[in-house]
Amino acid sequence: MATSDTAVERVRAGDSGALAAAFDRHRARLRRTVEFRMSEQLRGRLDPDDILQDAFLSAGTRHTHVRGNDQTSLFVWLRLVVLQTLTDAQRHHLQAQKRDARREANGRVQGIDGTSVSLLRELAGGRTSPSFALARVESAARLRSALSGMNALDREVLALRHFEELANHEVAATLNITPKTASIRYIRALRRLKDLIADPASDNAAATSGRCPRERA
Repeated sequence: MATSDTAVERVRAGDSGALAAAFDRHRARLRRTVEFRMSEQLRGRLDPDDILQDAFLSAGTRHTHVRGNDQTSLFVWLRLVVLQTLTDAQRHHLQAQKRDARREANGRVQGIDGTSVSLLRELAGGRTSPSFALARVESAARLRSALSGMNALDREVLALRHFEELANHEVAATLNITPKTASIRYIRALRRLKDLIADPASDNAAATSGRCPRERA
């Protein structure tokens, strides 16, 4: 059985079998990325599996771009190819249409970036339950304001760790920061978001308990 380093080298050398094996190994995680990042407009036009199929074909022509010699590097590269494929698909399907008033309000006019939009959809939609009990959020507008008040890198760390479910070392490799920095920013992002959306009663409770989210290994 090939070692991780050998598998990465085979992908870089253009071995289609090695690429297929790597893509299949990470398919569920890559699909999670697409589901989290895909815009609402594109969801009605394409399935996440369509994006993954196009991404796999794209990866086959860009195999020489793989950097590093371990599975983390390979996953980070595959995820990048998937994100670029998703971005291209959204441009193709959405930019050809006129932006209506709702699209403007939800995007450029309010200055909220793609990660914030994805976070807002997941948090306000109730698809997941962060440790700081987002049931206390009174409205989507309040949550949008909270996300806009966060540092952009902290938002990205929160998205990668909590919603895409990347490990800390994968977040670090993706954002080109140290694992320690990634860990600190994740804890800070959770705490910051909790503080921004909490009502006075929850603020007092947090101050009294002194509790903070437990970080995953």
